[in-house]
Amino acid sequence: MTSFDKNNFQMETMTGQGMTIRFRAYRNLSYVAAPADEKYQTMNIYVPEAYYHGQAVGVYTAASAPVFMPNTVGGYMPGLPEEPGVNRHTNKLNAVFEALARGYVVAAPGARGRGLTDGKGSYTGTAPACIVDLKAAVRYLRHISEDLPGDMEKIITNGTSAGGALSALMGATGNSADYEPYLKALGAADERDDIFAASCYCPITNLDHADMAYEWMYHNQHDFHRMIFQMTDEGPERRAYDGMMTEEQIEYSREVRKLFPGYLNGLELKGGDGRRLSLDENGDGSFKEYVKSFVTASARKAAENGEDLTGEEYSWISWKEGVPCDIDFDRYTAYAGRMKAALAFDSMEMNTPENELFGNEKIQYRHFSEYSAMKDVRENTLAESLIIKIMNPMNYIDNEKARTAQFWRIRHGAVDRDTSLAVPVILAAKLREQGCDVDFALPWGYGHAGDYDLEELFLWVDRICG
Repeated sequence: MTSFDKNNFQMETMTGQGMTIRFRAYRNLSYVAAPADEKYQTMNIYVPEAYYHGQAVGVYTAASAPVFMPNTVGGYMPGLPEEPGVNRHTNKLNAVFEALARGYVVAAPGARGRGLTDGKGSYTGTAPACIVDLKAAVRYLRHISEDLPGDMEKIITNGTSAGGALSALMGATGNSADYEPYLKALGAADERDDIFAASCYCPITNLDHADMAYEWMYHNQHDFHRMIFQMTDEGPERRAYDGMMTEEQIEYSREVRKLFPGYLNGLELKGGDGRRLSLDENGDGSFKEYVKSFVTASARKAAENGEDLTGEEYSWISWKEGVPCDIDFDRYTAYAGRMKAALAFDSMEMNTPENELFGNEKIQYRHFSEYSAMKDVRENTLAESLIIKIMNPMNYIDNEKARTAQFWRIRHGAVDRDTSLAVPVILAAKLREQGCDVDFALPWGYGHAGDYDLEELFLWVDRICG
């Protein structure tokens, strides 16, 4: 663990899109005493220079500034600390730059992920490495809080895809003893790791039930369409790939779809009106209507903002007095289109990113759902129950031994096909039931992406920080 020297920084000035930020950059801070990977288990901290001169930035001071903690994990692969600059996906200023311009202190940790190996060939980034690393980073921040501006009781995490899932895990599992042995092994600081708020873009989470949810939504779609990357002489190339599920995959789809109502009903969730959310054996019921309501709300907002939704491709939308009032769910899923063949997450071939996430030091890929492990005739293919548990935030939201963040912002694109809409809807409903303040929406026209609405994100941060 790096001993923090508040005088060891780089003074930097950056300008973009009419904004100039001047800040101190503390880079390559090791947040654990015994790192397993010195490249990824580091953090960069950026602090507006104004705070060292008794000045305010907007409404914030050195004492009141929120601490924004973005991660760069995607696909459960390792992520390096993020730098202020331009987002390569949106070609706009990134969240780190925007946060600094608004007066936030930014703590950008790296984290291990699947595929990492050490010099002995052991896999070092399998679960729960990624979430343990981010928890250790929070503990380090609190450990050095006396030497830094910023309110360490206002830590707000942010991530996209697997990074969004990790943001959710950080929000749900604060101070849980389940992670303590892993944190101690790394020499993490003896501090709390709960956070104030979690921003989650398209979180690929609830993995042990993700195949059930995916087939509940896409069981009628046997063709799938996705983009794949391949190397060419000119470098990486992205191309469309269209496929058709095999009879065996269709049978997997039928079987796991039947399991979803039992899982959903067992959660005993309620909607905003207090009505029980449930499904019958065919997958129909109040939960399906609840999911539909968020798609309808997204269409309504898009129409109010001037988007033309009257074309034939939107014939699945029902209208009343010129306003979207309902959707045909099956036709909507056909419009969105299946992206992944069954089983999308815990495949029988054990070749998905998630299968690799649940490997161990010696085994690269393992199962993490009861269904796939039961169907696979090979022995010892299922990850340990504790590892599966601690990678799912749903297991901690109502756990008295974990401190769940009070504030949440969850965004999942209305045409994001990487996981079922049921997954973020379930997460949001569970949080609301526990009294959390949840800002949840399915933004119209967006697929699998994040940080596309930074103005709205930071207005939310300002609201919850008072």
